[in-house]
Amino acid sequence: MTGETIYDCVVVGGGPAGATAAADLARRGRSVVLLDRDGRIKPCGGAIPPRLMSEFEIPEDLLVARATGARVFSPSSRIADMPIADGYVGMVDRDAFDEWLRVRAGEAGAVRRHGAFERIEREADGVVQVHCSAAAGRDAEAHPAAGAFVLRTRCVIGADGARSVVAKQAIRGADRMRYVFAYHEIIASPPPEEFDGSSCEVHYRGSLSPDFYGWVFPHGKTTSVGLGSAQKGFRLRPAVEALRRSSGLENARTIRREGAPIPLRPLRRWDNGRDVVLAGDAAGVVAPASGEGIYYAMTGGRLAAEAVDRFCATGEARALRSARRRFMRSHGQVFWILGIMQRFWYASDQRRERFVAICRDTDVQELTWAAYMTKELVRAKPLVHLRIFAKNMAHLTGLAST
Repeated sequence: MTGETIYDCVVVGGGPAGATAAADLARRGRSVVLLDRDGRIKPCGGAIPPRLMSEFEIPEDLLVARATGARVFSPSSRIADMPIADGYVGMVDRDAFDEWLRVRAGEAGAVRRHGAFERIEREADGVVQVHCSAAAGRDAEAHPAAGAFVLRTRCVIGADGARSVVAKQAIRGADRMRYVFAYHEIIASPPPEEFDGSSCEVHYRGSLSPDFYGWVFPHGKTTSVGLGSAQKGFRLRPAVEALRRSSGLENARTIRREGAPIPLRPLRRWDNGRDVVLAGDAAGVVAPASGEGIYYAMTGGRLAAEAVDRFCATGEARALRSARRRFMRSHGQVFWILGIMQRFWYASDQRRERFVAICRDTDVQELTWAAYMTKELVRAKPLVHLRIFAKNMAHLTGLAST
């Protein structure tokens, strides 16, 4: 059934990118629908930086834990402790965090609809028809009256994940996106006397992941244990079982299991030059090497919302291009550097050993945490950069020991 209302925008996908875009558009007075399927939780360590909390007005009571450092493990089990000198990394549970963002979008004025995106059609006057299927799975129980429906709109934001159906239908080249496949298990955290819930663990070992890393991220009462790999055929579940055993977590109660692809790099184009723009994983904005995506997803959602707002005000499709242009201007250099790091340092266990050795360096730790907290490259300390360059060259040439 086709509705009579013509919305300014339909946002497909209710994760951090889509929920942020919908909330921002509604606050700007735009009529917006947030279309989402219930019951999908992305495998994610759940780390968010202080900049995200301030920039997107996230209350501290959404944090389930505060990490005050990281412990990095090499293939030979050597350890690099990386304490955060001033501050902490917030940890969230995506199940509760994403729903809070969706609720906030609804309170701002976005219309929440449950269902799955199917396809886009266009009317003679250019109005976009977003065809949606009935809710499935958990959606069907929560919304038994839901059926196939059509939303009419001026513009679409595709924020429906790394395998975005919107992107594949509307954006040239989106079907060639490369992924890391991530899998994690949410377990009940052991008692405090048996488990350090204040530190995140990162494991670099080829047997756990031939091209990425494994993680143990405490979430207070629960903990995320997972890993990722882009290597086809690599068995993720047995690798997570091995990670749990090596971390002493094999007997912890498993609460849920989740898996999903994570994009490796931003797409070259985020809009179709007409009426569709992408955000979040659909646009490929997950940081290489670290796999961090929540901050970049929400930033991409905000930029997409601003681009759509300009599109609605001017009627000019070129306004949609600004989302990618502005994102890459702010974060493109960081993504480029992290991509080089991932391709080089994750290529073998010998290189991983040297990478972890570098992580023990206090200069490296200082700049790493500063860049993570602020989401900017730290340029104000040239002598520190020079020292890090010299140490990197020593490790690359084998002059430094691991």
